[in-house]
Amino acid sequence: MQTETQPKQSTVKVVRAAIVGTVVEYYDFGIYGYMATIIASLFFVSENDTAALLGTFATFAVAFFLRVPGGIFFGHIGDKYGRKNALSWTILLMVVATAAMGMMPTYVTLGVWATAILVLARCLQGFAAGGELGGANAFVSESAPAKWRAFQTSMVNSGTYLGSLVASLTALALTSVFTHDQIMSWAWRIPFLLSVVIGVVGIWIRNHMEDTPQFKELEDKGETAKVPVKELLTSSGPALVKIIFLGALITGGYYIASVYAATYLQKAGGQSSTVAFLSTSLALVLGVITLPIAGYLADRYGRKPVLFTGTVAAVVLGVPMFMLMAGGSIWQAVVGQSVLFIAVSVVNGASYVTYVEMLKASVRYSGLALGNNITNMALGGTAPFIATWLIDITGNNLAPAFYFVFCALLTLGAIFFVKETKGIELRVD
Repeated sequence: MQTETQPKQSTVKVVRAAIVGTVVEYYDFGIYGYMATIIASLFFVSENDTAALLGTFATFAVAFFLRVPGGIFFGHIGDKYGRKNALSWTILLMVVATAAMGMMPTYVTLGVWATAILVLARCLQGFAAGGELGGANAFVSESAPAKWRAFQTSMVNSGTYLGSLVASLTALALTSVFTHDQIMSWAWRIPFLLSVVIGVVGIWIRNHMEDTPQFKELEDKGETAKVPVKELLTSSGPALVKIIFLGALITGGYYIASVYAATYLQKAGGQSSTVAFLSTSLALVLGVITLPIAGYLADRYGRKPVLFTGTVAAVVLGVPMFMLMAGGSIWQAVVGQSVLFIAVSVVNGASYVTYVEMLKASVRYSGLALGNNITNMALGGTAPFIATWLIDITGNNLAPAFYFVFCALLTLGAIFFVKETKGIELRVD
């Protein structure tokens, strides 16, 4: 049975509530990555700079392994007790974890225990993030009109870029306003504590939202899944596999083109931290603009043409753009990173609406959360670590480009196994 229910609350409010949470999530994840070289000095003391940086990125990756159990946990809450309930808890836990990072002692004060506490805080971040993005997309898609569904879900994902943009601008401001000694002494804490401000606003907005019409329908009929993840695996296994592979570029490619690129521009391109953060900020601005355009095009022409265009661009342009980024000039850095990020953004604009339309309502939150987080665990969170490691073992500064292209090829292959879903009504059962 298929049905299309009408939203009972303003879709503008729904999209706003979803965006705020994704801004918090990606600000929190992004600020850690953008400040990797500083964190390496404060928490991973080593005579080898590369080893310290690898330790920092390994901790960055650890959080992504916790996203899978987090996705299962919050997917269960979201599918059984409501999308709103799950999303309220994800943002609260994320804020607590990030604020804790801003208050913890460093290696000099507490030794290896400081590193351990940092890892635990990252784990809590990862667990909370596991239920955020997939749930936010389920929340919006179930309230959006069918003809604008891709556009409105793309707006949710623009929140991820806005969060990363705010993180990048914050890191830029930090390095511009404070001296190196001030940053290493106390100013490094400021970006982490700023999460509290954004988070409190997000919590207030989400607490004033109603749940989605489709979930209310399921709840009224007593048709919510008893064990959502079990029902997902038994009834929607093929859809879950497609989601995992379709997400390769918008997870692995995203973290290479944004979080890792800031480090790459400094290490391989010889750019200052200011130039690296400016380039990343511009790329994110272009991504924020590209996402809703891609969503609009997916609503008008179909999901698959948009997915295919962005992915082919990533495959073809991956290596040349990394060559530009390593070229040494500012314009090469900006153009190379921006082109890579725009390609990822085009794919992202049509991805989540495709996921949503492949899943029925009773397992939609769980399917989005689990599929997205498995890909994030395998390809996204490990991307900065793998890129740094590849350069270290090969001595080739272009090694990360091949990882980027690999992610794009995984997505390209998956596109051929996906049916066009433009214009369909969302499945209830």
